[in-house]
Amino acid sequence: MTGKFPKNFLWGGAIAANQVEGAYNVDGKGLSVADVMPRGILNSEPVLDGKLGDYPYHTAIDFYHTYKDDNALFAEMGFNCLRLSIGWSRIFPNGDDAQPNEAGLQYYDDVFDDLLSKGMQPVVTLNHYDLPLGLVTKHGGWRSRALIAAYENYCKTVFERYKEKVKIWMTFNEINCVLHAPFTAAGLLIAEGENKLQLQFQAAHHQLVASALAVKACHEIIPDAKIGCMIAAWPTYPDTCNPDDTLKAMAKDRQMLFFGDVQARGYYPSYAKRLFRENGFEIDMAAGDEAILKQYVVDYVAFSYYMSQVESADPDRREKTGGNLMGGLMNPYLKASEWGWQIDPKGMRIILNQLYDRYQKPLFIVENGLGAIDAVNADDSINDDYRIDYLRDHLVQVAEGIADGVELMGYTTWGPIDLVSASTGEMKKRYGFIYVDKDNDGQGTGRRLRKKSFHWYKDVIATNGNEL
Repeated sequence: MTGKFPKNFLWGGAIAANQVEGAYNVDGKGLSVADVMPRGILNSEPVLDGKLGDYPYHTAIDFYHTYKDDNALFAEMGFNCLRLSIGWSRIFPNGDDAQPNEAGLQYYDDVFDDLLSKGMQPVVTLNHYDLPLGLVTKHGGWRSRALIAAYENYCKTVFERYKEKVKIWMTFNEINCVLHAPFTAAGLLIAEGENKLQLQFQAAHHQLVASALAVKACHEIIPDAKIGCMIAAWPTYPDTCNPDDTLKAMAKDRQMLFFGDVQARGYYPSYAKRLFRENGFEIDMAAGDEAILKQYVVDYVAFSYYMSQVESADPDRREKTGGNLMGGLMNPYLKASEWGWQIDPKGMRIILNQLYDRYQKPLFIVENGLGAIDAVNADDSINDDYRIDYLRDHLVQVAEGIADGVELMGYTTWGPIDLVSASTGEMKKRYGFIYVDKDNDGQGTGRRLRKKSFHWYKDVIATNGNEL
């Protein structure tokens, strides 16, 4: 390892409201898209007939009530930040209510106050896979331009409320996932016969304009804050040195880079315009949209990194991966997790360099982690050396990226405490340094246990990454 982690580097973990809070119908909260997905993004269709069962998201790990104890455990590890999200439907139960829900606002006041009292800076995602369901039933999700105003009003409300407490914001979690999980990421229900790609990019346009308006509002209301975009990031490798494979890999990368290009550079790239043209549609833009995108670019680029991709122009080429949300072929040079996600630490260095070379803006790794089945021993110990190995290998490559000259704000692991998996809706797919005694059906005591990785990460932070 050659790169030193900078002074004042942000070390912590990342959670999402809908995956940890539970209390899905408590204190005036409205339903979100997450509340009607029985078993996660990959395994279920939304239930929209009102017959809600008992889904893992509904109770999650009850962070809504246990946040003080959980934050104390994060502080014990030495976190100086925690990435978390505000549940939009806690603040505006239907998404566009005339007045915000005071109980929801007060809840996040309490959470932020507790974090700050324990020496942790809140890093807040404004919308993390939990669009208010009312905006789906009323407007069809982000297909409607009406959501721009609703989102802008929500952002201004929370900026005003928390301007003294939150100085680092993100607009949308993994905004590019509108192309991969359209209901979860944008509340889209796509009817047979609709042009799916056109609808996805039209919804994306509305989100991109909304993101730019959030940047504008944040800079005006909290001048000393930073606000960034957040993308699900991956490098894509061509399967062979056939130029057609390289072109296929380039097209896959652009499914990610398009969203960073618009938010960090401020305009639609020419390759996107060609894509629209060749698929027979144009994006419906209002007068002034392009000026808004150009004027209000993000301060930094945040991203999640879990895996790389392999693409081939040959449709019959080799085995596909089992678990990658974004698809792709099996990479024979890599191992995979129990869920089929291929593990590629060097891909972290590659994506750091790719994004920094392209945008020349500070980067922030806000998700990186290993979902695995953990066994609790008779003495309540949990020996998750596989998680330590995964994170160590990735942090070694993060240090290499820093040595390459990448300007990096921080690193927050995904799921520092076990939570409900977004992809599968499971509890047994565990990411945390902290074990939560809950199973897939919500059964268990909820007791928290420190895993072996808890103590390892504590040492990493204490040495500012010099001891991995």
